[in-house]
Amino acid sequence: MEALQISCTVVTCKSSPTTTTFKPRTSTSLKRSNIFSTSNGVLLSLKTSITDREIRFRCYQDGISISDAEEIDGKDKDGIFMTYKKKTDSGVSKIGEVIAESVADIGEAVEEVVKPKAAGETYNIVVVSSEAVPYSKTGGLGDVCGSLPIALAARGHRVMVVSPRYVNGSASDKIYKGALDAQCRIKIPCFEAEHEVAFFHEYREGVDWVFVDHPSYHRPGNPYGDQFGAYGDNQFRFTLLSHAACEAPLVLPLGGFTYGEKCMFLVNDWHASLVPVLLASKYRPYGVYKDARSILAIHNLAHQGVEPAATYKNFGLPAEWHGALEWVFPTWARTHALDTGEAVNIMKGAIVTADRILTVSKGYAWEITTVEGGYGLDGLISSRESVLDGITNGIDVDEWDPSSDVHIPFHYSIDDLSGKQECKAALQKELGLPVRPDVPLIGFIGRLDYQKGIDMIEAAMPELMMDDVQFIMLGSGNARMEDWMKATEAAYKDKYRGWVGFSVPISHRITAGADILLMPSRFEPCGLNQLYAMRYGTIPVVHCTGGLRDTVENFDPFANEGSGKGTGWTFSPLVKDPMLG
Repeated sequence: MEALQISCTVVTCKSSPTTTTFKPRTSTSLKRSNIFSTSNGVLLSLKTSITDREIRFRCYQDGISISDAEEIDGKDKDGIFMTYKKKTDSGVSKIGEVIAESVADIGEAVEEVVKPKAAGETYNIVVVSSEAVPYSKTGGLGDVCGSLPIALAARGHRVMVVSPRYVNGSASDKIYKGALDAQCRIKIPCFEAEHEVAFFHEYREGVDWVFVDHPSYHRPGNPYGDQFGAYGDNQFRFTLLSHAACEAPLVLPLGGFTYGEKCMFLVNDWHASLVPVLLASKYRPYGVYKDARSILAIHNLAHQGVEPAATYKNFGLPAEWHGALEWVFPTWARTHALDTGEAVNIMKGAIVTADRILTVSKGYAWEITTVEGGYGLDGLISSRESVLDGITNGIDVDEWDPSSDVHIPFHYSIDDLSGKQECKAALQKELGLPVRPDVPLIGFIGRLDYQKGIDMIEAAMPELMMDDVQFIMLGSGNARMEDWMKATEAAYKDKYRGWVGFSVPISHRITAGADILLMPSRFEPCGLNQLYAMRYGTIPVVHCTGGLRDTVENFDPFANEGSGKGTGWTFSPLVKDPMLG
């Protein structure tokens, strides 16, 4: 932008070839902190206060001014949607939407604030996540944060991913061999001390992959815990991540120059949820990141980063911002009569400070506003419903393609499914099951925990094994369930196989070789395995909840004049008999 002049009555956005002037009415007051400007003036977002009501409006390069508008139609909800009508030089009224009511996908959600208007323009997007494939993964979060940045970069954006550099002393550490020391060290003030972190950098597929390095990320286990449970210092580890993510765009000269202050931060789950709070409390009051915006992507609200209230001082936040993270457990959830229930909730801090909130499916966006699905935050999330949206996760269709998948022994497509039968036979042989093309092969891939409905599978297994079926499970988690998988395999040697742990190649081979994929999740924000299954011609059988309900169309054998219609089977309620049925 060549010039941006601000006064109490006039704002001028000067760009070539047009000039657009906003003249707010005398009852309005302009708030400078909510102006977002781009390098050449293609997009300007203003926030005004009109009596007790807020209206957001935007000026695009073709230009609409308040003084020129014939009519402003404020039929918005909570001030986020508005239409304008402008009389042009030819006398024809021009009608348009100033702010979209919703967005179609995460890429468009990001571009809602930083939308390229001309070929060659790029914007700076910083994705902050505790995991990203292929470097680290425990679930769908890693898949999304490993593939979405590449898709955004393909749209012309400049994209950085910030994630910890996990080193556990195993062969998996070689995944970071392409990430080189950026020769940049910073000191982060938190936990009543200064902690030095380093940055490693790899440029791959158009994305800057930045890894925060600190001794707390160097240990056996997965990103969050080991066989003994969650790490006791996770609050410290992910506080470091959030602080480092805020500093990385300012200090790392990637490709010869930094990302700078005009960034869009896409923060994922509680591990990165301090980022919006830091932007609001530590940077903007000093004129830094005043034009930055943040989007909170909620992949699983069940995990919120709740710790005792006394730990607030560890975050390195100003004392007056305690209210943003303050959290009080209801009486029934307290441990004893003298427990006041006072805590800090990192996810809550992001919900109240982020500019936009996304979940990974439309159904889950609704569920988190209910008492059953909100985990205590339903009231707060409902109060921010005007900036809440649900966008179904996508999948990497190049990695998950049965016609070219490097992990499966035979390839096939919708035009020739013969390779799928060969994949089934190869899987049966690999795992030591009888090679039988006529027997239904059921697969399960996922964490062994309460959310995934693993107890439903345990309860149904004796009855299921009475039928002529084979069952393969891949997953890790609850130690008791891992032992149960081993015991079940010993009891049903010709029908059941349990693979304790996680293997990317095996997950691909199960998806390709199974006839049915079972997902009895109690709640599922989105779910990716059912999307992979449908991509591979494997029938998903899922509990009707969240993203599973949104993505799996229940089969109707009577549709299309009896030829049938649908992509899988859904069941409800979540009890054994409907699942078996």
